[in-house]
Amino acid sequence: MALIRKRRLTEQQQRRIQKQHQTRQEELDTSNDLEGLVVQHYGRQLEVQALSAPEKHPSKPIVAAGEPEPFWKPIEVGSVWRCHTRTNLEALVTGDRVKWQADPNTGLGIITAIHPRKSLLTRPDRYHKVKPVAANVSLIVIVFASFPEVAPSLIDRYLVACADAEIPALLVLNKADLIQENDPILDLVKEYRDLGYEVMQCQSTGEVSVSALAKRLAGETVAFVGQSGVGKSSLINAIVPEAAQKTNIISENSALGQHTTTSTRLIAFGEGAALIDSPGIREFGLWHLDLAKVQHGFPEIENLLGHCQFRNCTHKHEKQCALRQAVESGEILQRRLDSYLRLIDEITEAQQKN
Repeated sequence: MALIRKRRLTEQQQRRIQKQHQTRQEELDTSNDLEGLVVQHYGRQLEVQALSAPEKHPSKPIVAAGEPEPFWKPIEVGSVWRCHTRTNLEALVTGDRVKWQADPNTGLGIITAIHPRKSLLTRPDRYHKVKPVAANVSLIVIVFASFPEVAPSLIDRYLVACADAEIPALLVLNKADLIQENDPILDLVKEYRDLGYEVMQCQSTGEVSVSALAKRLAGETVAFVGQSGVGKSSLINAIVPEAAQKTNIISENSALGQHTTTSTRLIAFGEGAALIDSPGIREFGLWHLDLAKVQHGFPEIENLLGHCQFRNCTHKHEKQCALRQAVESGEILQRRLDSYLRLIDEITEAQQKN
C-alpha cells in the first residue's frame, strides 16, 4: 500500500485559508439569531442553553417510506446545544449571555455575538495568564470548613477578588454539624462577621440549614468557590438535587480535597437564578492586581493607609506605623495584616520580575 504524505501548506496558503474561514463567519446571516446562555465550557466548544426559539421553526426533512430517519433536534427553549464560536469573538465563559444559531440537522450551533457583561470573575492560571472564570455573577459564595483545615489567607484572597470584580461575597461555613463547641473556626466566623462580611453556617445533609441558604440565593447568579473538599458540590446537590454534581471523599494521605469538578458549570435554580460550580482552587493568585486593588480588598486596612509617620512605611517594623498601632489597639487583626503584607510582597515581587 502506497504511503500518502500529507501536503504541507505554505504560510501564504495557511493565511488564505484562515482569511476565507473568517470571511465566511463574518458573512454569516444574523437575522436568525437566538438568545442563549453559556452553561458549560469544554475547551474550544461550549454548551449553550436556548433562551428563545425561532419564530418559524425549520421543517424536519421528509423521508420516503423505508428510508432511515435522519438526525433531527428541535430548537426548544431550555434545550442545550454544543456550540462553536465565531473567530472574532473574545473568550467566552460560563454565565455569558449570547446570540447564537442552531442547526437541527447536526444538533450543533454557532455563537455569533456576546451581550455586555455585568461582571466578570477572573483568576491567574498556571501559566501566569489571567483566566476568566464566570460572567454575570451577582454573588460569590466562599465555602470553607473545619476539614480540610481552613486557610484564612485563602479566604482573604477570595475577598480581594470579590472586591476587584465588584461582586458581593457570602461566606458559608459548611459541615457545621461536625464542629465542636469550642472549635477555633467559630472564632474565625466571628472575625469575619465583625469585619462586616455576611456569614452563614450550613450543612449539606440538614434540610433547615440548606433551605435557609437556598432562600438567600434566590434570584441570584451565584459562583461557588473554595478549596477542594469543603463540600461545594454537595451543597449544590442539596439545593438542586437534579444537578447531580460529582462528589468525592477527602484524601486520607494529604487531608486535602480531591478535585471532582473539572469544568465550570451553570445550573438553573428556581425562577431566574443559577448556581455556578467552579473547579476547586487550593491557591488563588492575585499577582495580576495592582496594590490599590489589594488595599481595596482589606477595607479596615485601607482606611488607615496614609496615616503612618513615614510615607514609605513598610508596616513591618516602624514604631509610628498606623497599621501596627491599630493591631496593638485591637482595631485590626494581626492575621489580616499578615495576610495583607504577604499579598503586597507577592505582587511587588511579580511586578519587579516583569
